[in-house]
Amino acid sequence: RLFRFYRQRDASDLRGVVDFSAPGGQVFRSQLSISSVSDQDAYKAGLQPVSQWKAYGLSGYPGFIFIPNPFLPGCQRHWVKQCLKLYPEKPNVCNLDLHMAPEKTTDLWGQSKEQLRRKGSNKWEPRSLLEKLRWVTLGYHYNWDTKKYSANHHTPFPSDLAFLSEQVAAACGFRGFQAQAGILNYYHFDSSLGIHVDESELDHSRPLLSFSFGQSSIFLLGGPKREEAPTAMFMHSGDIMVMSGFSRLLYHAVPRVLPNPEGTALPSCLDQPLSSALPVGSVIEHSSEEDWQVCAKYLQSSRINMTVRQVLAEGQKFPEESGTNGKGQAPSEDSYHENSKAKRHKPNTV
Repeated sequence: RLFRFYRQRDASDLRGVVDFSAPGGQVFRSQLSISSVSDQDAYKAGLQPVSQWKAYGLSGYPGFIFIPNPFLPGCQRHWVKQCLKLYPEKPNVCNLDLHMAPEKTTDLWGQSKEQLRRKGSNKWEPRSLLEKLRWVTLGYHYNWDTKKYSANHHTPFPSDLAFLSEQVAAACGFRGFQAQAGILNYYHFDSSLGIHVDESELDHSRPLLSFSFGQSSIFLLGGPKREEAPTAMFMHSGDIMVMSGFSRLLYHAVPRVLPNPEGTALPSCLDQPLSSALPVGSVIEHSSEEDWQVCAKYLQSSRINMTVRQVLAEGQKFPEESGTNGKGQAPSEDSYHENSKAKRHKPNTV
């Protein structure tokens, strides 16, 4: 009921939604493990020193941590470019693989960039391949049919995203976190993410990390049972969310993607240039102005979310299974997303 309420509510009337940029009520300051991440390692990941982060918790949700945009100026651009240009490439898996021959999905960026750059405001214009992306999986590729991961469907996890995730996890008290699987979600203004719980990982003692870029959204955080009333909160560009402990296995959803509340095409944090002097060993790369123009045009009507998980505990192995093919592909393009044109698909509880 609340999912439908927030999906249909006028964007100018969203009272009661928690906003961590002006915390109050059930929001409280959360302590971080400042000594677990050196300033140098934070800089290498494109983050401010942990001592400068603000972190919040929610009453009734132990283990939930919300960190409003801790990224250094310009560093969000790197992750946006990776999600659009690099991470969708083979051997990673995306929803387009279900409908297109492999040679047609080997360079989504190259096939889409000119069309995106020229794109106007007419919603009837044909969509580029990048605009048809709904999800990409990394590392251990999630099998959407069996709702499991497997040892025989694995590709190297991106080293830059692994480093970022390890620093954020350590700052939240989870030293030794291993980034083993990722699901990237690509949202547009008509997209939503159905009510689900992330329980397919074999090790639930490690947190789930969520990174958001681009337009804003409403996130619903519920309880261990689907019918429990959720708390609604805003997620803006650069925000990080950590679900651990009790909050690791709670139902949650994204009913709505919202235009940037600042009223501009892109949030101001995405307009900031990257410093010309990056620290030695930085995983952040400078983006060309040409590449960023494509990314910026995409983000004018879109939001990208990266979720990173540790699948196995230290030394743990997958159980032996028979009769599985480990393909890790979904039965339909929109099985993870709902959108106004695809209501007949039920979202997976991933």
